[in-house]
Amino acid sequence: MLVDSHCHLDFPDFSTELDAIIARARAAGIGRLVTISTRVKKHAQVLAIAEKFPEVFCSVGTHPHYSHEETDIDAAKLIAISKHPKVVAIGEAGLDYFRNNSPRDAQAASLRQHIAAGRETGLPLVIHSRDCDADMARILREESGKGAFPAVLHCFTGGRDLAFAAVDLGHYVSFTGILTFKNSDALREIAAALPADRIMVETDAPYLAPLPYRGKRNEPAYVAETAKVLADARGVSADEIARQTTENFFRLFSKVPRVLADAA
Repeated sequence: MLVDSHCHLDFPDFSTELDAIIARARAAGIGRLVTISTRVKKHAQVLAIAEKFPEVFCSVGTHPHYSHEETDIDAAKLIAISKHPKVVAIGEAGLDYFRNNSPRDAQAASLRQHIAAGRETGLPLVIHSRDCDADMARILREESGKGAFPAVLHCFTGGRDLAFAAVDLGHYVSFTGILTFKNSDALREIAAALPADRIMVETDAPYLAPLPYRGKRNEPAYVAETAKVLADARGVSADEIARQTTENFFRLFSKVPRVLADAA
């Protein structure tokens, strides 16, 4: 079994064929999917999808692009929503210095509220980190000093220092289809060097389709292509990567049941 630990099933790209998307994921052996929240004020749409499909779960959080629009979303609000059985993570939250769609101080303040929610609930924080390695490492270290919290650097494209800083704090690193791109040698080197018990795979669908689908709309079934390249980079079998990344997922996303209720 493989897991797509990060996708966006509520995005318009999937609205007309969601049942078919899930069916293709099942056929590809994708046993769990986490559809990720980007705006708390639109969380009902994300939750509705998670409630419809047994293998789909969701997060609650504010993407850094929208942190200035949801300054009223604090840890208490996130914690309250996270009590729903289908909500298994906090985020995605973080820093994005590439787009800078939201002021950096708003991004940082929102990230710290999400960290507080993750610390309180024990749910994993899904971290968006782009072109901000130094500030992200600093915030993670500062917040870890206030108490441990589980987290994953999703769609990792940062440098080696950030990857290992996160691992040193007990966090995980997740890879998308970017890992398969021809110009991603440095990223594959990082993926090869990380501890086996700290790596995961995801799609970030509908974005970042892996080879051989690059340029097309991504979907959860394609996570298998990223897993193959991760296996090659680490010099292990595809079966071993599937086993290891799935085990890592269940360890981090501990609220997700290993056996689904309707399959028990």
